[in-house]
Amino acid sequence: MKVVILAGGFGTRISEESAVRPKPLVEIGGQPILWHIMKIYSAHGLNDFVICCGYKGSLIKHYFRNYAFELSDLTIDLRTAGMTVHRNGVEPWNVTLIDTGEATMTGGRVKRVARYLNDEPFCLTYGDGVSDIDVTDLVASHKASGALATVTAVQPPGRFGFLNLMPEDERVSGFREKSNDDVGYINGGFFVLEPEVLDYIDGDDTVWEREPLERLAHEGKLNAYRHRGYWQNMDTLRDKHVLDGLWRSGEAPWKIW
Repeated sequence: MKVVILAGGFGTRISEESAVRPKPLVEIGGQPILWHIMKIYSAHGLNDFVICCGYKGSLIKHYFRNYAFELSDLTIDLRTAGMTVHRNGVEPWNVTLIDTGEATMTGGRVKRVARYLNDEPFCLTYGDGVSDIDVTDLVASHKASGALATVTAVQPPGRFGFLNLMPEDERVSGFREKSNDDVGYINGGFFVLEPEVLDYIDGDDTVWEREPLERLAHEGKLNAYRHRGYWQNMDTLRDKHVLDGLWRSGEAPWKIW
């Protein structure tokens, strides 16, 4: 199963960092938060990634181009430019890096990478949030639900999109985006999607969290996976410092590998 990561936004609310790099490259404990997200999926055996690049996307490409090189022991013949790799300590990742445009909305980015998804179910998440979520259980919940889409529902402070959950099952009866008055379950990202959801996305201007998810919820095709463990997004510089502090203390809850 492929994992699509949205990594093309401007990150305006953490402009202290995003002015010089895309938000997914902002470092937590010396590694980009994008690396942490990929490690979470990799711990559950998912190693095939499609990264939706946009704002300063070339820096993400440069990061992965250099990643294996920096973690390897090498002999380089400077006369011939030949190189022998003695040891490679990188993860077994296959990373597809796609320029999905700077101004493209979240839904449009997913639509643009459709050709790389092999018409199969796939995971989708944002490039700025970490969790101790059991991805294996998440995928199993999605398969058992028979829904076209599964969204992870979490319960942090009420400043994100609110999910109305049906009391008798795990279907989502409504979906709406951010409100300061919201309390309860919110969209925590970490989606599992059937390829049919791509038909709910019109084009570059489609915001995934609006019409597609709202329509899926209205049609009873959006399943909720309730995650009661740790979840934290990196929306502001304060969030970054919290995550960095947890990592450096050795008590990062999302470090499941």
